[in-house]
Amino acid sequence: MGMASKSVETASNLPMLLLLLPFLGSGFGPTDTMPSGLRWFADYQPFTPFVETLRGLLDGEPLGANLPLALAWCVVISAAGYTWSMATYEKKSVR
Repeated sequence: MGMASKSVETASNLPMLLLLLPFLGSGFGPTDTMPSGLRWFADYQPFTPFVETLRGLLDGEPLGANLPLALAWCVVISAAGYTWSMATYEKKSVR
């Protein structure tokens, strides 16, 4: 994200969306108590499976589909980040 930004200020503000996503998930409250639009977003955003997997591992509850979903999100986010970083590097590198 640092190579994609034009200044130091934008480099520090670019990951703001990633910092806000855990607050819009199930990290602080169950999604059943949220309004319908926020509940839909919270159920399908990447941090909810992470939180539910960690909660299940710590409490000893069954993980269900949360662990494979969290691992799938890890693979997707890693692949997208790798692709974006390589494209940015190839575009901005001086050879």
